[in-house]
Amino acid sequence: MADPGRTYGERMDRARVLPALALAVPGLALAGAGLFHPSSLGYPTAQAWTVVHLVGLFVFPLVGLALVLLVRGRRDVLAWVIRLTAYGYATAYTALDVVSGLAAGYVTRRIGPDQPRPEAVSFLFDVGGPLGQVGSWSLLLCSALLVVDGLVRLGAAGAPGLLLLPGAYLVHVDHIVAPAGASGMALVGLATGWLAFAGSADVPDEPGSADGTDEPGQPGQPGQNSRWLGSSMPRRRS
Repeated sequence: MADPGRTYGERMDRARVLPALALAVPGLALAGAGLFHPSSLGYPTAQAWTVVHLVGLFVFPLVGLALVLLVRGRRDVLAWVIRLTAYGYATAYTALDVVSGLAAGYVTRRIGPDQPRPEAVSFLFDVGGPLGQVGSWSLLLCSALLVVDGLVRLGAAGAPGLLLLPGAYLVHVDHIVAPAGASGMALVGLATGWLAFAGSADVPDEPGSADGTDEPGQPGQPGQNSRWLGSSMPRRRS
C-alpha cells in the first residue's frame, strides 16, 4: 500500500529519481574503477591492471545499456541509430577490455618480475587497440545523437546532456585512466542520469490524466502512457 503520509508528488519524484540514479551508476562505477587503473602495464602493475579490467568486463556493457534505455519504447529512426551505436560501443569496448585488459594483464603477471614484456603481449594490444577505437568512436557518435535528441525533445532541460560529448571524448583519448579518462566516464554517467530524469518529467500531476491521454492509475501510480526513462515521444513544451 502507498504511504498515506506521502503526497502523490513526492512519490512521483522518487519514481523519477531512482531510475535516473540507476542509469548513472555504470558510468560512475567505471569512473571509480579508473582511479585504480595503472597508467602502464608491467609486472608491478599487472595485478591491478587485471582486476580493474575484470570489473570493467561486467560494467562496460551496462553503460551501453543505460544509453539504450534513454530511448526505450521509441520506434523512430534516430532511436534505432542510438541503439546501434550503443551496441557498437558495448561490444567493441568490452572486447578491448578482455584482450588488452584481462588477457594482457594476466600474461604479464604470469611471466614474472624482471622480464621484458614479450612480443605476444604487444600482439594483444595490436588486436585490442583497434577494437577500442571502434568502441570509443561508437560512444562518441551515440553521445552526439543523444545530445541532439535531448535538446530537440526537452529544450533547455536537455542542455546538461551536453556533458556526454566531453565525457565520451575523454574516454576516447584516455580510456578510464585517471584523471582524464575517469572524469570522462563520470561525465557520461552523470549526463545519462540527467537525461533519464529530465525525460521522465512529462507525467501527470495527479493520478490519471484530466485530458484522457493517460489512463487513471491507483493512487500514487502513473497512468499507463506516462513516460519513463524517456520511453515515449514527448509532449510539446510550452
